[in-house]
Amino acid sequence: MSTEQRLASSDSPGSPDPTRSGEERTVRRTGWAALRPLVLRLHFYAGVLIAPFLLVAAVTGLLYACSFQAEKVAYAHELTAPAGTEKLPLSQQVADARKAHPEGEIAAVRPAPRPGDTTRVLLSDVPGVSDDHQLAVFVDPYTGNVRGALETYGSTGALPLRTWLDALHRDLHLGEGGRLYSELAASWLWVVAGGGLALWIGRRRKNRGLRALALPDRTATGRRRTLSWHGAVGLWAAVGLIFLSATGLTWSAYAGANIGDLREALGQATPTVSTAVTKSDAGHDGHGSSSGMAGMPDMPGMGGTKENPSSGSAPSDVGIDKVLRAARAQGLSDPVEVGLPTDEGTAYVVKQVQRSWPEKQDAIAVDPATGKVTDVSRFADHPVLAKLTRYGIDLHTGTLFGIANQIALAALALALIFLILWGYRMWWQRRPTRDRALSFGRPMPRGAWRQVPLPVLIPLVLAVGAMGWLVPLLGISLVAFLAVDIALGALARRRRVSATAGD
Repeated sequence: MSTEQRLASSDSPGSPDPTRSGEERTVRRTGWAALRPLVLRLHFYAGVLIAPFLLVAAVTGLLYACSFQAEKVAYAHELTAPAGTEKLPLSQQVADARKAHPEGEIAAVRPAPRPGDTTRVLLSDVPGVSDDHQLAVFVDPYTGNVRGALETYGSTGALPLRTWLDALHRDLHLGEGGRLYSELAASWLWVVAGGGLALWIGRRRKNRGLRALALPDRTATGRRRTLSWHGAVGLWAAVGLIFLSATGLTWSAYAGANIGDLREALGQATPTVSTAVTKSDAGHDGHGSSSGMAGMPDMPGMGGTKENPSSGSAPSDVGIDKVLRAARAQGLSDPVEVGLPTDEGTAYVVKQVQRSWPEKQDAIAVDPATGKVTDVSRFADHPVLAKLTRYGIDLHTGTLFGIANQIALAALALALIFLILWGYRMWWQRRPTRDRALSFGRPMPRGAWRQVPLPVLIPLVLAVGAMGWLVPLLGISLVAFLAVDIALGALARRRRVSATAGD
């Protein structure tokens, strides 16, 4: 056996150290050494089988992290306008947008938040635009000139480039079924990262300091060198990867629904303003304006009702300018979005849409007939878990701390890519080399769970069961791994019995 093979075998699980006494090995089996083989086996299988999903998520996440700055360059003409001296009334800006784009319904308006920015008029039900997207018409707030129109998606106002990369990261453009890939990756990322962190820290010995854990060993060769880089980089990235896993799960399809139900049961759901307007509030026989605005031309989506937009029979509407002034009086500073009444008896909703620190997430409802504020939601009054969820999602999506946030996300994505590649390289380096045949590294020995003491094993099984319920794709895939592993173990035993009988 070569020196490198001896070094590799000394790192493999279940390999006893001949220099330790039997009493010492017994003592260690009651501590971390009893749990380590189980964690190592789980880390190995998750790394080998789940890593392809993690790799795709990391690559697409890296592209998404770069999309914010790319979007500013690609759509600079639409996003910016020469700063003037005085802005036009918001109602006039909307009217200019409607002249250029009379199709669809006006859903919301985002006034230009800073000098040099354009106003966005958001249209829904536009032919050729999917139901979950809107058409954003960009208006120069000083001249009323329309500088372009682009599809937009989500509350962050993502434009086509970022929207495409976001969908690639979320579901690979495969629809709801494609979301299973990203949820499976998020479900296992914290397990892989946490297990790897425990294994790497558990390697620390008396003759090793923090430097040996935090920095790769440049003197090592072969598999030990790869392991050194894998462990050191994993140590630095582990907390960030666990955070990405946890926040990614909050809006996943299945785990996200369970987390949402749990938050609601705990009274920690995110509050919303009520858009209901009573007859006495509206002052008009129970009718509310669908999308009309005072002082604006009669055109589809701007007056009358949705059934007959040019009928001219719509009740009076105080207009979007007065609604915006009411929001300013309530302390809602830019950037804001003014959502138009969606049906009869509903109110305008003005909400702050700043997702960077410090976040602005206050919202109010305004009666379209009287201009009075009918409901208020303050972000400062939101439950703790609702706030943490908001912060977590915005940090995950790269908006909370701007470009610094996006650089950190890109660094984590790169770290995960290299960790996966190093993991596969170690698997390859552990392969049998005596016959030079094409093969992969041998898996971790079975039966590691038998070394875990019952007082530890039973709570561990219960915790895994609870986590499998909360994160269904983790539980289902773990059961599938166990079933396959048990089947392979039974097949291996049968072969050994057959071989023994043949001898």
